[in-house]
Order: sequence, then C-alpha cells, then structure tokens
Amino acid sequence: MKIRWPHRNHQAAILHRQQVLSQLPQMNEDDQQIFSWSVKPEILAPFQECLSGEMVLPVGVVGPLVMNMGIYDRSSSGELQERSRQTEKVFVPLAHTEGGLSESMLRGSHVASMAGGIKTWVLQDEMTRDCAFVFETAHEAMSLHEWIVANAQELKNWINDPLHDGKVIKPGEHAARVSSHAVLLDIRTHVIGPVCHVLYGFDTQEACGPNMITRNAYALNEHIVDQIDQWGLSPRNIFLEANMGGDKKPSYEYFHGGHGKTVVAESVIPSPLVARYLHTTPEQLQTLEWVGLHGAEDSGMQSFGFTPASAVAAIFAATGQDLGMVGTSSMAHATVSCVPKGVAFSIILKGIEVGTVGGGTRLPHARSYLRMMGCEGPHSARKLAQIIAGATLALEISAAASMASRGSENFFRAHWTRGGLR
Repeated sequence: MKIRWPHRNHQAAILHRQQVLSQLPQMNEDDQQIFSWSVKPEILAPFQECLSGEMVLPVGVVGPLVMNMGIYDRSSSGELQERSRQTEKVFVPLAHTEGGLSESMLRGSHVASMAGGIKTWVLQDEMTRDCAFVFETAHEAMSLHEWIVANAQELKNWINDPLHDGKVIKPGEHAARVSSHAVLLDIRTHVIGPVCHVLYGFDTQEACGPNMITRNAYALNEHIVDQIDQWGLSPRNIFLEANMGGDKKPSYEYFHGGHGKTVVAESVIPSPLVARYLHTTPEQLQTLEWVGLHGAEDSGMQSFGFTPASAVAAIFAATGQDLGMVGTSSMAHATVSCVPKGVAFSIILKGIEVGTVGGGTRLPHARSYLRMMGCEGPHSARKLAQIIAGATLALEISAAASMASRGSENFFRAHWTRGGLR
C-alpha cells in the first residue's frame, strides 16, 4: 500500500499536506492561520520533515542580569580549565506561556543584581555516546573491555587525527562521515553479562553535537570490529546508543555530571534585600529547604530544585535548542544557606545540553536571541550554559521566596493573578 503522506518539503508536498489538514471537518476558519508563514517555508524546510505550518510563542526578555562568568579552554591533556572571568549585564529571552514565569525570574534577577550578581563556574563539558557490543558470552565482553583499556589512546589518536580519511567529503556525499569538530576525550567501558558498553566522551566545541558524536562513534565501532577480528572477537550485534549515554533523559549515572555541561551558579543576598524585595527571611527560606529536602527524599525525587525545567525549556525554545534535551538539562540541585550577610542561594545544573551553532540555532529568531546574549563565536556554548544556570537560579530565588512567605501567600497570589489573566 502506497503511503500518501509525503515527508519531503518541496512546495507541492507542503501544499498537499496543508490542503488535507485544512479540509478536516474539525478545522474552522480561525484554524487556517496555522498555514500562514511569518518565516518563508524554504527557510524552515531544513529543520524538520513534513513541514506544514508554523506557530508563534510569546517571548519575554528578562534583565539586565549581572553575571560573572568564566571563560574556559582545555589543557594539553584535555582537562577543562578556567582561563579568565568577565562580568556582563545579560538580557535573557524566554519563550513560553507559563503565567508568572518571566515576572518571577525578573524579580530574582533584579535582587541578585542589586546584591552583586550571580557567579557561575563550568565544572565539566562532555557529550557521551554509549555504544553496546553484544556477544555470546560475558567472557567475550570482558575480552573487549580489556582490549579497549589497552588501546584507548590509539583509538583517540585515530579518530582525532586531522588527516583522518573519513573527514574528507567524498563525491556524492553531502557531509564527511567523520566530524573534525568532535574531539574524543575519553573512552570508558561497562560490562553487563555478554554486553560490553563502550562510552565515548567528546568535546563538541560550540555545537551541542549529537549528530557529530553519532558519526564519530559509528566510525570508531567499525574500526574496533576490524581490529578485534584478528583476536577472534566477533560481536553478534552493535547498537549506537544503549541507554547509558545520558542523552535526553534524567539518570543517576549523570546526576553528578559527565554528560553535557555541568554548571554551578551562586548569589549571596543580604538580609535587607531579602526582607524588602523577597518579602521573607533567611530563616524561612532555610526552613522551606529543609521541608523540601525531606519531601524530595520521601518521594524518590532525583533532582532538588524549585522549578529549573521552566527556565531551561523557555530559553531552549527561544534559542533553537533540542527540546528533547530539557530532561537532562534540568537535572538540578539547589541549596539555601544562612550566612552572616544574609542568605546564599546556589544551584548546580548537572548536564546542560546546548550549542550555539548547528541545528535549530540557525533559525532566524534563534540567531538573533543568541546574538542578543553575546553567544556567538569561541567559548559561546559554555557562556550560554552559564547564562541558563544564572537565569535558573534567578527564578529559584524568586519562586522559593514566594513559597517561603507566610502561608505561601505570595506564591498563591502570583498564580491566582497571572494565571487568571490568561
């Protein structure tokens, strides 16, 4: 039976899909707006298949948020190192429909900025791909593990060689089979019965990099098979991702970092600012944290943060990030500490999966919002990750303060008024 729903994005296919959808009996006259274009379809076509229309999300811009951020590069051994720091006033775009989100983040950013700003650090930066080699026996899986351990450096040298044959675009191919931008940092193994998981860790520079690391992991797998064949090792099956890579879902394995960018953000708010602008006290905030920690523990909650996913998702939507990566990117642990000066707020986001080149970042509006934040060129992906962490902390400060007010009245009123407006 012929499939009559084309996935290609030439003009005839787009018009065919629009005509079919517009004639559905449940579609009324107002619904025809989804078939109009504010951005030309030929510009949108490369970003997904079955293009049939577009939609609008309102974007609020919050700021200026004072942030002190690190600039990082890698040592000769591949370790991440801070090269310098810079303080900037940042405007943060938020694409969402959640009543009160932008206003709450704005309050948190103002208070944090009056207190001297938010300081961020990048602890780790690595994108992982977990490939699985399936054998008949655990003995064979262990043999591959031992071979990988013994030949890890050779594998890194082979795939990272700038003259690698796979990094040349050959006639008839639209891209090189091996990315020259994804640098293999490390290889780890994990044996489960007859399966040897091989975890590749890459530096993807300014790209988020899932496509790049998939291509390079595939080439590494082929090379490994060629090499181990002479040792009598022949896997029954190979899978490019076997669910230990940490991509697009929260996991205990990467809750302590290791996939994506691990970022810490902190702001110390003096007691007078807490009282005047947050309408609570350091003691109330500490009590809320204590109660929330027990609630999180008893419910089996992995992350502990007030509402990090709201901030992450809104910035992701505005800047053309892969929305499926919100799950990993919003793994967080927030803390509140009473200090002599007032209260210290901090949050660590364990695996922010972002890029400033490639994918949806090439959309016209996304490019403009990235440019507005100064997230272009070298070091821009780590800068974006730090801005996301800072904005998330600003939202945590305000939201936690609302909940810590007497009877959580401020939290109630924000949802009552802002939600009611919609």
